Amino acid sequence: MKALLAAAALATASAAFAQKQVTIAYQDMVVPYRVAQEAKEIEKATGYRIEWKQFGGGGEVIKAMASGQVQIGEVGSAPLASAISRGLPLELFWILDDIGDAEALVARNGSGIDKLEDLKGKRLATPFASTGHFHAMVALELAKLKASDVKFLNMRPPEIAAAWDRGDVDATYIWDPVLSKAKASGKVIITSGQITARTGKATFDGMAVNRDWAKANGDFLVAMIKVMAAADERYRANKAAWTKDSPEVKAVAKWSGAKPEDVPAAMALYAFPTMKEQAEKWLGGGKNSLAARAFAATAQFLVEQKQLEKALADYSIGVNPSYVQRAMK
Repeated sequence: MKALLAAAALATASAAFAQKQVTIAYQDMVVPYRVAQEAKEIEKATGYRIEWKQFGGGGEVIKAMASGQVQIGEVGSAPLASAISRGLPLELFWILDDIGDAEALVARNGSGIDKLEDLKGKRLATPFASTGHFHAMVALELAKLKASDVKFLNMRPPEIAAAWDRGDVDATYIWDPVLSKAKASGKVIITSGQITARTGKATFDGMAVNRDWAKANGDFLVAMIKVMAAADERYRANKAAWTKDSPEVKAVAKWSGAKPEDVPAAMALYAFPTMKEQAEKWLGGGKNSLAARAFAATAQFLVEQKQLEKALADYSIGVNPSYVQRAMK
């Protein structure tokens, strides 16, 4: 009997330990909560053991989440819209950033590209299924060009940086840290903020979670949101202190791969919505929330480009404001 009780206790302990682990995918975005990653604030707030795994693009994050290797992931609105459209059990629970001018189409100096129409026949590199890819497609639409008019190259950000140095690409639609590199020897043709203003098709980066895992670990998500929101608030309240030599910027640079001297200007291009803004506008509101509407616009465009079979009538299935709402109480 003692042996059975001991075995049962061990099994219970093992199960409890298993529930205290999570794998989180992150990318190279320059966002305030990198400071919390460096300080292990989420681990301290939750007691969970976190395995942080870096990925080169949103498509890779989605694949890892679909396979069960990752429970939570940083992912752009375009790949997440595609995943939700395909029926993957993922939901958005936090807006990392409103991309604004932090992603842009940059043409290499000497490429002969001075306006969107000049992209015809040129080599344009971007990570496929990313927010940059989506807005690159919208940019072509603005120029009345088809995707087949441009030589699209599917590359991860580090590959784009290397190709840019070699002169293998004429233009790229990308974000920092590669964006800063491209700007140094190129010309910004259009930014995501400008595209959103002209078309209403917004892009953002968010935190997605496996729906079933979220139901079983809601307290973790609430605590994680509080940590991320606090990091955003510290940045909003004192941006001037986030200099290239500050510990905050050094942490962002370490986790993103960006150069410390590039981080302050890169972060200034993003907007970081407050918890109230997220609960009321971005995530709250059902199918009329900013996130759900962005998913719908993105998915419809992907259908038109034959990159997605069909779009859903309502994308609120992939947006869950409840964890932010709980974090506000």
